[in-house]
Amino acid sequence: MSFLNSILSAPTQVQNSQDAIVSGGGLSHNGKFSYGYASSPGKRSSMEDFYDTRIDGVNGEIVGLFGVFDGHGGARAAEYVKKNLFSNLISHPKFISDTKSAISDAYNHTDSEFLKSENNQNKDAGSTASTAILVGDRLLVANVGDSRAVICRGGNAIAVSRDHKPDQTDERQRIEEAGGFVMWAGTWRVGGVLAVSRAFGDRLLKQYVVADPEIQEEKVDKSLEFLILASDGLWDVVSNEEAVTMIKPIEDAEESAKRLMQEAYGRGSADNITCVVVRFLTHHGTSTHSSSGGNNGTAHGTSGGNHGPSHGNSGGSHGPSHGTSGGNHGPSHGTSGGNHGTSHGSSGGNLGPSHGSSGVSHGTSHGNSGGIHGPSHGSSGGNHVTSSHGSSGGNHGPSSHGSSGGGNKNLPNAGYK
Repeated sequence: MSFLNSILSAPTQVQNSQDAIVSGGGLSHNGKFSYGYASSPGKRSSMEDFYDTRIDGVNGEIVGLFGVFDGHGGARAAEYVKKNLFSNLISHPKFISDTKSAISDAYNHTDSEFLKSENNQNKDAGSTASTAILVGDRLLVANVGDSRAVICRGGNAIAVSRDHKPDQTDERQRIEEAGGFVMWAGTWRVGGVLAVSRAFGDRLLKQYVVADPEIQEEKVDKSLEFLILASDGLWDVVSNEEAVTMIKPIEDAEESAKRLMQEAYGRGSADNITCVVVRFLTHHGTSTHSSSGGNNGTAHGTSGGNHGPSHGNSGGSHGPSHGTSGGNHGPSHGTSGGNHGTSHGSSGGNLGPSHGSSGVSHGTSHGNSGGIHGPSHGSSGGNHVTSSHGSSGGNHGPSSHGSSGGGNKNLPNAGYK
């Protein structure tokens, strides 16, 4: 088997043909931000997009972690990164004291561990990663590949990540200095094969296709309105400015993510489509921008309170409840006492696979949907409050459910030296 065929022949994960969006979201307990996600295979028969949304506690700090992971050559790499990257990050001994270095280490550590887990030498898989880490009033965005992050600040669309493409001058120089080459094969590709110049996995191209993230830090203040993370299934057909303008009037983060996904599908996107939206609700201060690549800089951050998110209808002081959308659904009711909430995430119509998780520190999660359902894939870690699951009409496949982050905890260092 040739070098080219050994990469392109890797099997993809084929899902049920009745695929449509899967969505959900939540609200932070202190009311400072909300988040929502929407994901669909789009016009493809396979699903290689994954996402992760978590709120967790680390050494007394409440942190938000959001990510979109777009696989290629199969779903293995994207699924592995989704399950392991954030766990590796929050267990890093310098996560709070030197967050940028911790992010860079976690990216490379996760990449190395994935490559070790790949046993079949005839297969190769890789993944992008666009992630956002909220620690106090600091937002750190890190990426490899072409899943993009865009913020709305003061009404303006600002890209806070750079698509890693082989034809970029600095990327091409780095690849060629490492002994590789870039050539045109429908688009510019590393070794004539891969259309991104940085990624997780891609063992056969690892010397040239690195997992070193570029990291940009933003101040969370009153001018920062929202963040969009999305796979190229959105960005191939929707510009940064169009995406921001489209969802600016939509206050609900889940509805915002669904709106973007639906627009991309309607414009003929040929790829899987996954969108995560984080809305910043109450902030003070001034705007600052700084960026770095690799192991650069020291970031110190604090966040107040030992709070997790509160979702839905519940006793005590809680945020709003998220209802159902699409299809014929019955009501979803969830109540809880104390400082806990209920999260209502739903999707209607014919539903396909959901790859990802949404995490909360406290509360009960109820999801309901109507129509025909496929499998839902998620992850969980730490000491968590139980996630209970609502009802759905129609025919159902197996369902595994997302993650909820525990309270403050001291975590092992996941193998860091």
